[in-house]
Amino acid sequence: MNRWIKWIILALVVLAFASGIQRLLGNRKAQQEALTAATAHNSEAQIELAQTDVVTAQARELTQGLSISGPIKAASSAVVKARVAGELQALSVREGDAVKAGQVVARVDPTEYQARLKQAQEQGAAAKAQIDIAQRQFDNNKALVAKGFISATALENSQAALQSAQSTYLAARAAVDVAQKALDDTVLLAPISGWVSQRMTQPGERVAIDGRIIEIVDLSRMELEATLAAADAVSVRIGQQATLSIEGTSQAVSARVIRINPSAQAGTRSVLVYLGMDSVPGLRQGLFAQGTLDTARVSVLSVPLSAVRSDKPEPYVQLVENNVVVHRPVQTGVRGKSQDEAMVGVTGLAPNAVVIRGAVGPLRAGTKVKFTAAPAAAPAASAAQAAG
Repeated sequence: MNRWIKWIILALVVLAFASGIQRLLGNRKAQQEALTAATAHNSEAQIELAQTDVVTAQARELTQGLSISGPIKAASSAVVKARVAGELQALSVREGDAVKAGQVVARVDPTEYQARLKQAQEQGAAAKAQIDIAQRQFDNNKALVAKGFISATALENSQAALQSAQSTYLAARAAVDVAQKALDDTVLLAPISGWVSQRMTQPGERVAIDGRIIEIVDLSRMELEATLAAADAVSVRIGQQATLSIEGTSQAVSARVIRINPSAQAGTRSVLVYLGMDSVPGLRQGLFAQGTLDTARVSVLSVPLSAVRSDKPEPYVQLVENNVVVHRPVQTGVRGKSQDEAMVGVTGLAPNAVVIRGAVGPLRAGTKVKFTAAPAAAPAASAAQAAG
């Protein structure tokens, strides 16, 4: 009896084992079928691209440059200073007012200088009268010497007195000129046309000689003062072009190198480079500008920098070949700009290869591609691939 029970238990164990194996084989078959279906689905996956989603790999002239930045300054500026000391009067211009060259912008109280001029003029008149007296004395002595009434020494003394009177008169005339110049300097004129950027003194204040009154800037010509490292400055030449972006404005501004400082700055060893800018309405002195200075141009097979992907061990680009996505490893080279787009030179691509732009994102290799409008470069790319 016990023997039959053992055989029955053994048979049940064998039956359960066989049933488990059958279920395992069934699960594997189902997984394989699901994988096959998924593979078939992926192989049939298709993406639709626009013509703007691809670009042709071709030889382009890339512009290489240096990053530059710095403040904008007016090419012409001037500070009106007091030339004589006194009380400031008639200062009517304020920040933002337009002035013209030669315009009266302020005056210094002229009372003292008018008195000095009158004093110098009176002294000059007195010196002129002394000349007349000395001249008559000399003429009389000359006649008396001719008649033998006085000695020649007396004539020489009268001649010396005449010459002294003449010198005194010339000195008095010079003093009149000095006093007149001081009186004229009480009127402050604008040396250039432009706009008042600062007013450093108020009417009624007493100003000293060389006291700063106002600053005038001419915004018709603007410059960028850029600081470059010594190594970068070596490649900079007068006439090189730059494209600038200025804070507060969305418009790109063109500029060119007009001057290079011949001396490096003490301490930093940096070099100042000055770029003349096109006239743009709304620019103000002191705004910050940054951009790229074009220093060299090179022609090389290139693609957009954003099209080169780095999510694999080596950089690659996504191509469209025979309407299928292909991943192609590349080696990158020089970088630059072409039509304001960042580009990079590459090797490992055939000319005219159709490259998918980086904005499209990563695509699985083998994905079929359908174009909304067939790109003109696609036939050339196919022909190039066929020839290869």
